[in-house]
Amino acid sequence: MDLITLRAGDAAVQLAPEAGGAVTRYWLERGGVPHEWLRPTPAGSLRAGNSARAAAFPLVPYSNRIREGRFSFRGRAVVERLNRPPERHAIHGHGWQARWTATDVRAAEARLEYRHPAGAWPWAYRATQRFTITPSSLTVALSLSNESATPMPAGIGWHPYFSRTPGATITADVAGMWLTDAEIMPTELVAPPAAPFGRGRDNCFVGWSRRATIDWPERGARLLVRAEAPLDYLVVFTPARRPFFCVEPVSHVTDAFNLAEAGRSDTGIQVLAPDETLETSVVLTPEL
Repeated sequence: MDLITLRAGDAAVQLAPEAGGAVTRYWLERGGVPHEWLRPTPAGSLRAGNSARAAAFPLVPYSNRIREGRFSFRGRAVVERLNRPPERHAIHGHGWQARWTATDVRAAEARLEYRHPAGAWPWAYRATQRFTITPSSLTVALSLSNESATPMPAGIGWHPYFSRTPGATITADVAGMWLTDAEIMPTELVAPPAAPFGRGRDNCFVGWSRRATIDWPERGARLLVRAEAPLDYLVVFTPARRPFFCVEPVSHVTDAFNLAEAGRSDTGIQVLAPDETLETSVVLTPEL
């Protein structure tokens, strides 16, 4: 599999266009020692062609789950492929399991593109990622364009994994949180929990400031995560007994299409007119 490595000073990021347009590593060399800012992709795990165990991957044209892969939009029934058996819900859209094409690669910048034809998802669309690395930050600019003749419901986001240490913490200002059931489907919007918030959870937070800080005190390391609108929701996944956690800036809540169809107006769903493009970005700024 062809990998792309971008460098700027002591910083580097590695991309795998063929495996979901994923990031496989983001690190900083300091005194001959690599400091990893994302969970490095385990060796050999990309051979299946998708990014499930990558360091980070894009979320298009929606994030998280659609209940049973089914929803209705303006009277049109949509039945998505269930793309992670045995789970009975469609998850994370299409881009993370597809081949992307590198359309522009430079020393410290690369553009990846994915084009999706209409099918079970009845809208054609184009998605892009532009990665720009500097000695002090990594920027991931995301876009989603409706290439169909009718309006398309849409969402976008980015799904990074971070290494867990005993003292690792996530800090973010939030206004509320969706509780979830055993299948990680939303059940109730409640006030945010009192800190600290424990492990074994996958919740979507609303009203976040689009700024979060991750601290690893054992490493003397900190990472600032900043996002642009419409990434107004934050999914935090802290699985029990696993060596990682996720902090995902996204544009809508879990199962947003069905919640919107049921009458909720606070789901974050975007509707793209024909030829309209949704754009956003995520910036990672590490500190040692």
